[in-house]
Amino acid sequence: MRAVLVFILMILTACSDDTAPAPKNPEANFPKSFLWGTANAGFQSDPGCPTMAPDKCEDRASDWYQWAQDPALIADPSAFVTGEPLAHGPGMRELYPEQFAEAADVLHTNAIRLSIEWSRLFPDAAAEQATTVDELEQYVSADGLAYYQALFEAAKQAHLKLLVTLNHYTLPLWIHDGKACHADFDGCRDKGWVDGDRIIPKIALYAGYCGRHFGKWVDLWATLNEPFATVLAGYVFPSAERSHPPGVTLKFDAAITVLFNQVEAHARMVDAVRAEDTIDADGDGIAARIGTVTNLAAVQAADPSDPAAATAVKHASWVYNEVFLEGAAKGRLDLNLDGEFTGPGEETRADLVGRMDFIGINYYTKLIVSPLGGSLATNYPWLDFTPDLGGGFFIVYPEGMLEVLRLGNSYGVPLIITENGVPDPSDDAGDTFLVPHLRYVWQALQEGIPVEGYFFWTLVDNYEWNHGMDLKLGLFALDPVTKTRTLRPIGQKYADIVKARGF
Repeated sequence: MRAVLVFILMILTACSDDTAPAPKNPEANFPKSFLWGTANAGFQSDPGCPTMAPDKCEDRASDWYQWAQDPALIADPSAFVTGEPLAHGPGMRELYPEQFAEAADVLHTNAIRLSIEWSRLFPDAAAEQATTVDELEQYVSADGLAYYQALFEAAKQAHLKLLVTLNHYTLPLWIHDGKACHADFDGCRDKGWVDGDRIIPKIALYAGYCGRHFGKWVDLWATLNEPFATVLAGYVFPSAERSHPPGVTLKFDAAITVLFNQVEAHARMVDAVRAEDTIDADGDGIAARIGTVTNLAAVQAADPSDPAAATAVKHASWVYNEVFLEGAAKGRLDLNLDGEFTGPGEETRADLVGRMDFIGINYYTKLIVSPLGGSLATNYPWLDFTPDLGGGFFIVYPEGMLEVLRLGNSYGVPLIITENGVPDPSDDAGDTFLVPHLRYVWQALQEGIPVEGYFFWTLVDNYEWNHGMDLKLGLFALDPVTKTRTLRPIGQKYADIVKARGF
């Protein structure tokens, strides 16, 4: 009888082979806790609502709205803005439930990176009167507060962990009038990051307010997005590749002031969030962790045989990749960009140390540099290199992913790839771009580098700053008129990798 039962069982098993579980993927080596996500920014994703009134859908109180839509700036060739209507954007302000469903159900991702727009919560200068978070309560926009509460609740309902950026470039117009400063940099009143005494305490209060009101949803906070991009494109070299308000050129002293004001702001924002957000949002026994997001590039010499090439590479990496992190992660301020910490005010500051739970890395390109033969600015010795920008800001170089992760690892905290993407992805970009970059993330894990997640930029085509809708970076393609979203082949590849936890 036992032999008969075994025979029957074998037949039943053979007949059910088509429903048997698939064999385990031998390359499913990413940790189960690994965060797979997409990254978005409010200014870029919110506009373009199909039925909501534009003045509610768009954040018209920000310096970036002014920069992208003001007719005089659009007509000014030195601003480098396309002037494309924000109405062509993806409309996340209204369509976020559908987009979260795409992220969770189509891409199988378990996390999403969003941002809060300071000017949506505090659109007018009355908020500047507040000196405490309690005082700030009376000035908040009820509509802005309700929007972010609904946004974050919907993300959690879709089972997405939240990484929320407090400042993704944009500033309220009442603290930064980019148009006025573009026209008269020395004479303008609302100077944004140049005026540290004004902006640092105010952005810290704003951060504390967000920690108090949104902490129950947020798993990870990021203070600032790409501080050096704000410096480079706003105060040194605005260009068609990227311009930021106020879009002034070769203002080196202002640029250095902006850079180190952002270091200080990061620390004060961390202190404010930690004071207000004491809620354990994800049930792991600790409140949300907080870090920052930097754009790191793999730096190479244009001519490796040049005897001065190694020095140019070292100095370029220091200025582009490391100076901000030295201050924000270690409290070391290289105020004159000479690689030393021996000048006035350059001693390690205890009030800046310990304000980094993780580092977010945005990786897009390699930076090719040549020796200059002298400094661009007398007071800053290590500005003695020149970048070759002929290849743009999107040079595909997957090996650089491992290079920047190794650099980030030197700061002794966990790392997250907070952005990585490619414009106008071809049908084979999943194999030629996505997989090679992720294989280097996996290699970093094998080396013991604590990489906690990967966020692709971006979920759906969005409004790419001064480019408008010209750069298509979404896993979903967008029809700007109907708002129809179509999964690209690279999006399907990402979904397959995420679902398998490997290749």
